[in-house]
Amino acid sequence: MTNVSDSKVFENVRPRLLGLAYRMLGSMADAEDAVQDTFVKWQASDKASVLNAEAFLTTVCTNCCLDVLKSAHKKRVDYVGPWIPEPLQIGTETDPESDLTRAESLTTAFLLLLERLSPKERAAYLLREVFGKPYGEVAETLGISETACRQLVSRAGRHVRSPASRFVPPPDDQERMLTAFLAAVESGSVEDLGGLLADSVQFQADGGGKATAIGRVLEGPEMVGKYVARILGRLWAESRLEPGNHLQVMDINGLRGFALFNGTRAVTVLTLGYSEDGRIDRIYIVRNPEKLQRLAAPLRHDPASGAIWH
Repeated sequence: MTNVSDSKVFENVRPRLLGLAYRMLGSMADAEDAVQDTFVKWQASDKASVLNAEAFLTTVCTNCCLDVLKSAHKKRVDYVGPWIPEPLQIGTETDPESDLTRAESLTTAFLLLLERLSPKERAAYLLREVFGKPYGEVAETLGISETACRQLVSRAGRHVRSPASRFVPPPDDQERMLTAFLAAVESGSVEDLGGLLADSVQFQADGGGKATAIGRVLEGPEMVGKYVARILGRLWAESRLEPGNHLQVMDINGLRGFALFNGTRAVTVLTLGYSEDGRIDRIYIVRNPEKLQRLAAPLRHDPASGAIWH
């Protein structure tokens, strides 16, 4: 039986574990399961042999996430259409500019880049570069040498160091671009929309085979502009006319986006990514209902620690 002080130790670390697990897995449901499994193992552990509770819990949680990633590989291969991480409504406790590395590491674009990494590369990179753990501690967590750990982090860094992957414009610029984007979509103007898009723009939608969504990634301002303005614009206008539907602008994964709700149930979420010159570089739409169940409940994020909590 875990005493009150042991439970308090875990609860103090839980938000950081949740922040790590969500970044590792791209799914809040899986992240919460991993953190709960960590708690169960903490209850069963010999506390007298634990020299550093946070390091112990981080190791257990990381290994739980690695186990999930192993089993998730086949699910991703069989997934219908493009896969996008579960969008979350997340606000920050402090000015995100105080720690951009952690604030930017929640963006959809960055989480998708992590998908290019092996599970151990992902864990090593997050623990070292996002959560600031010493190489020695990361190596111990992963059960590898410090030299091998440094190689993992370096190799992962080369994959995820894309200028567009983590660029977060100032909030006012995000608001301005989102407003202009919505206006262009509602007007159906290819020209207005095209002026907002970067040359490297990509569009992808995640329906997971459970909701209507285009099944491939579109690239380039001409193709993306035509699809979004003409097809998505028409579908968007029709959906907003349905009884009970309403639009809500919110912070999603560290950037301003919007969700279409039917009553209290989110049915479509759109988020944007930006190039370094402030133009729209990525357009993400999630319609898979399994990924939208938690969107209505706001979460908090502390960029200084990477913690996420309800």
